[in-house]
Amino acid sequence: MPHTKIEHSIVDDEILATPKILLVDDDETTREILSAILETSGFQVVVAANVNDALSLIGAQTFDVLLSDLHMPNPGDGLTVVSAMRHANPKAVTLILSSYPAMKEAAEAILLQADGVLVKPMAVVMLVDLIRGRLKQRTIPARVIASVADILEEETQSTISDWLLRVELEPDIITIPLGYDDRTAHLLDLFSDLVCRLRYPLPLGTRALVSTAAAQHGVDRRRQGYTAAMMVEESRMVQVSIFHTLQNNLYRVNLSLVLVGVMTIADEVDSQLAQAMASYVSESNLDALPVVA
Repeated sequence: MPHTKIEHSIVDDEILATPKILLVDDDETTREILSAILETSGFQVVVAANVNDALSLIGAQTFDVLLSDLHMPNPGDGLTVVSAMRHANPKAVTLILSSYPAMKEAAEAILLQADGVLVKPMAVVMLVDLIRGRLKQRTIPARVIASVADILEEETQSTISDWLLRVELEPDIITIPLGYDDRTAHLLDLFSDLVCRLRYPLPLGTRALVSTAAAQHGVDRRRQGYTAAMMVEESRMVQVSIFHTLQNNLYRVNLSLVLVGVMTIADEVDSQLAQAMASYVSESNLDALPVVA
């Protein structure tokens, strides 16, 4: 039977009412079983079936604990929810659920955001004891502030890897067979230019700087057999991967500068695409073949 909603507050880290848990999982059976277990164990439980529902609840209510699946359905979706909770309620205990026991490589990065990682299925007693223990010892985590430039510089390789995964799932682009080096050759220069521009911003209305690397990228893509549409789609995916990286690092980014950073990133990526397209068209004039849209 659901618990009656109890408004509560925390004074001097002492819990004065039933702890309130936000349970986020895209599997209905998991939600039903876990919520029943947690309510029976004395917790107040609110459930969400996806990231968007969870973000809405985090913005509207206060929670003591977040218990979120990691994959919903995309890898790392749970980290988006954790980042939002960290900002909305830094005192909340945040726990990640994963169905993948072999997580050694990912665990360290995940634990930078969440308080713990639990592998499904887990013993009920262990889960309840862990939540109660974390609630007793919780403190506001120290927040290390980083700039958008710092995050992009640190996460360049992981963002490129994310981009490459997206490209390899795009049937039109992957029809051009390229090795890793040829496919990603332009990205290190692009990220270097992005970091530089973020650290040394141009006055509003100033045209983006000329990039010889972007121009060469257009020539290379023409010779590799890319169409103009392929180049535009690749560029769109670059922005998606960059913004995904920023989303996963919201817990440590300087929020006051995020909007300016996003605008700068979009402008620089679009500018470099325009420069690449200009050299692509010039190359097509030289080889006397039509520009393929």
